[in-house]
Amino acid sequence: MPAKLNGRLNRYRCSVEMNQAGKYSARVRARFARRGWGLSVYFLAATREHALRKLKQSLHFLQENEERLWFWGVDRSDDPNFAAELLQETGLKLDRRAEFPERASEILLPPDSPIDAASFSPVRRDLAAARESMRIASD
Repeated sequence: MPAKLNGRLNRYRCSVEMNQAGKYSARVRARFARRGWGLSVYFLAATREHALRKLKQSLHFLQENEERLWFWGVDRSDDPNFAAELLQETGLKLDRRAEFPERASEILLPPDSPIDAASFSPVRRDLAAARESMRIASD
């Protein structure tokens, strides 16, 4: 994608991994183009299908609420519980970890555009490939 167009797109790095408890841990590192800021969130899901469904809902939530989230990001000191309440609408939690998994999918979307099946397909493809490599490693 050309660099000129790249600077105008919201960038979502998504990673879904299985944790030691057997749950799927999904992490999203969002970079919003309109104001040039970022937000990292995560959630846990019991099944792979639930993780994918909730990941799509979470990306939709982040796309739709960019302005509200940005406002919170600027004035965090006023009400530190506001972020938790705002993110809790979709079951997200702030991800304060500095590292991010190397195996991650990337979705680029213009601000205010919906997340359709075509834009979400890289996440599905990468998760399927990761699942295959986990199955091969355990055999």
